Amino acid sequence: MLQLPKNCYIGLALSALATTAGANEMFASDSPWMLGDWGGTRSELLEKGYDFTLGYTGEMGSNLHGGYDHDRTARYSDQFTFGSHLDLDKILGWHDTEFQLTITERHGDNISNDRINDPRVGGFTSAQEVWGRGETWRLTQMWIKQKYFDGALDVKFGRFGEGEDFNSFPCDFQNLAFCGSQVGNWVGGIWYNWPVSQWALRVRYNLSDALYAQVGVFEQNPSNLESGNGFKLSGSGTQGAVMPIELVWSPRVNGLKGEYRAGYYYSNAKAQDVLKDSNGQPAALSGAAYRSSSSKHGLWLGAQQQVTSLASDQSRGLSLFANATLHDKKTNAIDNYVQAGLVYKGAFDARAKDDIGFALARVHVNPAYRKNARLANQAAGLDDYDNPGFLPVQDTEYSAELYYGIHLADWLTVRPNLQYIRHPGGVSQVDGALIGGLKIQSSF
Repeated sequence: MLQLPKNCYIGLALSALATTAGANEMFASDSPWMLGDWGGTRSELLEKGYDFTLGYTGEMGSNLHGGYDHDRTARYSDQFTFGSHLDLDKILGWHDTEFQLTITERHGDNISNDRINDPRVGGFTSAQEVWGRGETWRLTQMWIKQKYFDGALDVKFGRFGEGEDFNSFPCDFQNLAFCGSQVGNWVGGIWYNWPVSQWALRVRYNLSDALYAQVGVFEQNPSNLESGNGFKLSGSGTQGAVMPIELVWSPRVNGLKGEYRAGYYYSNAKAQDVLKDSNGQPAALSGAAYRSSSSKHGLWLGAQQQVTSLASDQSRGLSLFANATLHDKKTNAIDNYVQAGLVYKGAFDARAKDDIGFALARVHVNPAYRKNARLANQAAGLDDYDNPGFLPVQDTEYSAELYYGIHLADWLTVRPNLQYIRHPGGVSQVDGALIGGLKIQSSF
């Protein structure tokens, strides 16, 4: 019998405390905060421009069948988020100006690391998306944003990640392939998603009420990824810059919300070739260093569209989504990724705020990267997958997830889920894995 970590019962225990009391009281189901309105103090602070938040996300994953290691167990990982948002227009009289400060703390273990994926090469997706970038405290956001020309121009500067504004996508699924900015998942060495931050500038111009264009410049500094540099502010270690550009269209189709994104990123930092040395020969055979390229680039497409609604409540209904990314074949292990899925909110009248989600994803490995692994094994004289020194050859990984989101209170949602990963890490010798998950999202 699986022994689940105590933390994974937090959401279920808290849900029992949710009542139909007034929103001002602690544990009230219609309050956005578990701890209530602090006797009206929170609402009063909001009116004055001060918004303080404390959030919690916890995720449990268990390998029910298959994977690299069939021995069953359960793992738990989580994140605390401490945020402050200040409306400087109200506080200081600075017209259309906002300030955001967010600190995060992550810890725990991920079932994907050694039970689902072959540890010799690791994996691409993760069954617990909240795990990653170190068990540490981080300064995740510290930015100031100001609007000009009646809001047409929006400028944001400070420390934040690319996925906050570019290639953005919700994070209700637990598998990383369906959560957040996907570019950062496949070029994570240069594009740093939450909770990592770097110095950045983002400029957005609203072309119309439904269309805007934006461009950014982000510090590319691998030292920001190190656990001991969670609050690093200096630019030491910077190798270059990542410059994304994106067009975002948010139409209403038959009165229903949609969002469509198309973008391109370019990095001017040196990037290592995945196959060849400076003489154009396979580095795995020549023994020479892999050659470097002067840049790295890629593009993305994303779409979200609500397609049905109820006459009595337009927030209820079916929404469809799809995302795709393409990457530089010379320097990136992943050359393309596609994903699609659906979310239905309010399927049952008695559970109008619950949601059901299902998604599929395909992660494809660059053929040159695969060739390099084969040549590395050839150079080492290895052809037996079970030999500890053998480098598994990675190809295509497929993921699927089905969840049911139980909206227990406005401050608490619990999402039990089932995930299936075929060829974990793109390694055909690893058995397909069935994973049971539980995602808890709460606001204190």
